[in-house]
Amino acid sequence: MPARPRALRALVLLFALAFAGCTTLKRCAYEGFNRDEWQKPGEVIRALDIKTGDHIADLGSGSGYFTFRLANAVGPGGKVFAVDIDQELSAYVRDRALAEAYKNIDVILAKPDDPMLPPSGVDMIFSTNTYHFLANRTAYFANASKYLRPGGRLVIIDFNSRQWFDIFGAHYTPGDLIKSEMEKAGYTLQREFDLLPRQHFLVFSKNPP
Repeated sequence: MPARPRALRALVLLFALAFAGCTTLKRCAYEGFNRDEWQKPGEVIRALDIKTGDHIADLGSGSGYFTFRLANAVGPGGKVFAVDIDQELSAYVRDRALAEAYKNIDVILAKPDDPMLPPSGVDMIFSTNTYHFLANRTAYFANASKYLRPGGRLVIIDFNSRQWFDIFGAHYTPGDLIKSEMEKAGYTLQREFDLLPRQHFLVFSKNPP
């Protein structure tokens, strides 16, 4: 389908969703159209080799697209912190976790400059399609590094080029810019996966003090 008709259909759908309620519209924005096809969540989870019992922060968890998948990966003995600054979406994730008996999900209403994770720390900070929203990213992740346990990883997945919804503002970040900002924040690129055509998939480790 040509790009313009596809974008127009998506725009019509967004207007329709607007009448269904704010939370529904936000969920659609976070989950996207046919997201499973291009996001490949199962392949992402497998690539990260998550261990049973791991503690993971889903930074910018939105409607929980990855939160519940990560919770399944860490198992009952692990923990996933659904971190977001949006109260409505955080409430949605909390209600769904309660309804579906996910006892290993904790919802955290974060600050714009701090994910507010527990002092005990996490084994992974996982962020997908959120990086481009953050202000002062170098300072943000330099501060967030205090929550990473020894050997912990920072995973950043973000769009690598313009998307149809960029009519509402830029929603992508050049890969070289992410790497440069993370280097300044005190991280080293550990691995770069190429399994997501639309997105960068970068794994960083925290530099020793």
